[in-house]
This record gives sequence, structure tokens and C-alpha cells, in this order.
Amino acid sequence: MPRLIPDDPRFTNESERVVWERLRDSLRPEDTLIANYRLTDPTKDHEADLVLVLPDAGVVVLEVKGGGVRVEDGQWSIRRHGQRRPIDPVEQARDARYAVRQFIESDRRWADSSRTRVRTAHAVATPFVSLGEDFDLPDCPRWMVHDRDDLPVLAERLADVPLRQETHLRVPTLDDCDLIVDILTARGTDAVTTVVDEADEREARADRLTQEQGLVLDVTRLLRRVEVRGGAGSGKTVLALTQAGQLSAGRTGDVARPAERVALLCYSIGLATYFKRKVATWPRRRRPAFVGTFEELGNRWGVPSGARDDPPYWEEVMPRLMADRAAELPPGERYDSFVVDEAQDFAESWWQPLLGALTDESDGGLYIYSDENQRLFNRFGRPPVPLVPLVLDHNLRNTKQIAEVFRPLAPLRMRLEGGDGPDVAFVPASDEGALGAADDQVDLLLDEGWDPRHVALLTTGARHPVQVERQDELGQDGYWRTFWEDEVFYGHVLGAKGMERRAVVLCVNEDGSKHRFRERLYVGLSRATDRLVVVGDLDVIASVEEHVARALGSAGTISP
Repeated sequence: MPRLIPDDPRFTNESERVVWERLRDSLRPEDTLIANYRLTDPTKDHEADLVLVLPDAGVVVLEVKGGGVRVEDGQWSIRRHGQRRPIDPVEQARDARYAVRQFIESDRRWADSSRTRVRTAHAVATPFVSLGEDFDLPDCPRWMVHDRDDLPVLAERLADVPLRQETHLRVPTLDDCDLIVDILTARGTDAVTTVVDEADEREARADRLTQEQGLVLDVTRLLRRVEVRGGAGSGKTVLALTQAGQLSAGRTGDVARPAERVALLCYSIGLATYFKRKVATWPRRRRPAFVGTFEELGNRWGVPSGARDDPPYWEEVMPRLMADRAAELPPGERYDSFVVDEAQDFAESWWQPLLGALTDESDGGLYIYSDENQRLFNRFGRPPVPLVPLVLDHNLRNTKQIAEVFRPLAPLRMRLEGGDGPDVAFVPASDEGALGAADDQVDLLLDEGWDPRHVALLTTGARHPVQVERQDELGQDGYWRTFWEDEVFYGHVLGAKGMERRAVVLCVNEDGSKHRFRERLYVGLSRATDRLVVVGDLDVIASVEEHVARALGSAGTISP
């Protein structure tokens, strides 16, 4: 593909999007496609729908007009709000073209390099309108305008436009075009962008995409039993939170509905802590009636917790006791809906207490969010009721570089929408030496400029000594509160599902023989949103997924 600036532009109309996609898929790798370019000079504000920077051809400013455009007696017009209004797309494109040329040539980098003027051109595209082969205006010959019938060869036609205009000027070289792009995008200026600045921008973009994906909740508005499936980084946790708030407030999007008594559940303490922190910032009317783990729900009903090394209690005794208590709950303590995140961690026996605690057991809401490839515990079970499946097939939270590494482990083919970031790095180490090498990489991340509160070291095998110390000293609740403090977080992938930090060192400190190593690797690789460093043995990783090992092997390898 060509260089795209930005990677995922937002367009005000379908015409611009269609033309951009056509050029994205047909321009050369050495070409650059800039969308929604704005430029201000002393006379006016200029706006170009698309700017193409084409080595060995020129710079083309393209104005795109939609399906309502018409040309009669040499006058362009467009239908808006039921009325036809005159427009002049040729003048728009021409003015923007000369403004772009002036901006390039006034930059000191262009002047200091003693470069002479290169060819620029302007053109008009009407992707939904056929103008015919006989179309010809004094200021816009047929080869300068590109209609619906020209779309299959649009890239070739646009590259030909500057070769027909300003024939007395030279065509730009690849070096010329690189400099032109730097000037137009303000690259190489004195302002220094830090890794945190870039991560802030990616986070804002990911948040926007996740909010847009929240439209899927409109689909569930009339459904009461739904399973939302998606891979790591697809925004499941944000959607679960949003849905719990909407059900509690009695509103889905702009649609009012009866407010409900909602319980928002998950398995892990860390994720529950995150839920509680977020919900605490909401208006009271949006807050679910209960937020926490399955264990905490049982505690609320008077069922005690058991020993951590007693699986029969957690999978048989406690669920049975909870089901008995659920059957005795008075109407005011029942729930209209349960929203369950990371539902693949729930045992089969855990669903009956939830169904028994619904106000309406046959029609009460059950909304679960799951990723079977993140099933880290030896528990299996699904709700004993039919669920309507919805699939999230976009990765929004991780950079493309990170998502490409763990994509072979994901449950489905995912479209990578997370934007570009730093390359993934791999540090070869044995499982015995991995912890020490991982500690060194944490120090290097801090030297790169990452804030300690954005850095985490996660292990797949034995816990890091700092994690052991903090859990012994602070207890589980206190330990998880440190995740939001201004320091590096040390954790294990088993407790990190649903959680993310910008920069993660994944320490593969095991030989890969323990149960569910593949799932632990998948979770660990997907916890970083921006910067990922993997420390471990490639042969161990290849034992569960050769494609991941190959991707890491081709990544930037750092000597331990």
C-alpha cells in the first residue's frame, strides 16, 4: 500500500471514502496519500479532500464531489437540503493546489536545498456520477475530471494529470517527495514528540474506535440473552462496562428503557478492581447494584470463601450454597440482568446461582463477554440457556505491530485497527535467566521515556519476587490497587486478563510444559497497548505456535 496520512481518516461523506479506498488499494508503495488536508495562508483557509505525492509524476490536489453533483451549461451545482446550489470544485482544487505549492517552496528546507519547482496539479473526482466522454470545460478538460466510470484506473489517471500540466517543470524525485511529505505534515520541526505523546494519541484513537464499536449494544437492545465473542484488544471489557451502565440507567444510546437492577461480574480480582474504580466515577443512577467477582457475590449472600487450593469447594460446594441462597432472595435483592466479562473463566456450576438470582428467571438479562482462547483455568462450562452470539472481529486496543505477533493465537481472524507503534522487541533468554533479563528491559523502557505507571512486567511461570512481596505485605486487594499507582507493576498473566498497560515486558520464565501455556502466552502478548518486549526462549514459544516464534524472531532482537 502507499503511505497513508493518517492511517484511518474519517470522512464527511461516502464519496471521499470510496475514492480514498480506491487509491489506497491501487497506488504504489512509494506514493503518499494525504486525506483531509487543511492549510491556512494570509488570504484564506484552504481544504483539500486528498493530496497525492507521486514520485516521477507530481503533487496532485484532488477535490471529491458526491452523487448530487451536476454540470449544466458549464456551471457546477450540487443538491443540498432539497435545493440546488452552485459550486466550483475546479476553483477549490486549483486554489488549494497553489496554496500547497507556496507552502512547500516557502519552507526553508526546500529553499536551502536549492531545489527547483516541481510539477503540481489539481483534479476533480465524481465517484458516483458519470460525466461522459464528451465532457469538456474551458478550465477542466476531460482528463482532469474522473467520474464513476474512471474508478478502476483512477490511480493511473491521476498520475497522468501532472504530466499534462506544467510540462515545463521537472517531475519530483523520490527524495523530493519525501521532503514534500515532511513539509506538508510538519515533520522535522523543532517540536519533539515523546513516546508518551505518541501513546496518548494512540490511546485517544483507540478510545474513539471503542466508543464507535459500542453501537453493537444497539443491536442487543431487544435481546435478553447474548454472548459477545472477541479476541484480545477487541474492546469487550469496555463494552461490558458500558452495557452495565446503560442497563442500570435505563437507556441504550438515545433509546429510553426501564432502569434495571444490574450485577456486573468477572472472575479476577484485578479486573473487578478496575470495574469498581470506573463505576465509582459514574453518576449514581448509572452505577450497577453490584460490581465484583463471583466470589464477592457469594460473600454478599453470606457464603464464605474457601481455601485457594480446594477446587471442589469452588466448583461444587460454593456454587451449590449460592444457588440455595439465590432461591431465597427477596424481590428487592434480585437482579434484572447480569453482565459477565471474561465469562470463559466461569465454571458450569457457577451459572445456576446467577439464573436463580434473576427477577425473571426465564426472561432476565444475561449478557456475557468471552474469548475462549483466554481460558487459563481448568474449568469448562456455559450457561444452560440459549444465547444469541455476536462477534467482535476488530482489534482496537493494541498497535498493529503487537497485534500481528499474537494474531495466530487469537480465536478468529481479526482486522487490525490499532494504528502503528514501536516495533516489538525480543530478548533471548533461558527460563532460568529470563527474570533478570526482564528486569533489565524494564530499566531500558524507563530510559526510553515511559512513565513507570505505564510499565508492567508480567511472568508466565513463577511470580516475580516483587509481586510475591507486595501480595504478602498488602493482601490481594492492596496489591491490585498498586496497578493504578505511579510505579512499575509486577504481575502474572493469570491475573492480568482484561487489564492493559502501555509498555509491557513479557517474561516467559518456563519451559512450556505446564498446562495451558498457549493461553498464557496469548494473554501475555496482548496486555501491552503500545510497546511490547518479550523475554524468553524462542524454542519454547515455537512449541505451541511456530508463527508467533517466527514473528518474534524477525522482530528487533535485543542482546540480553
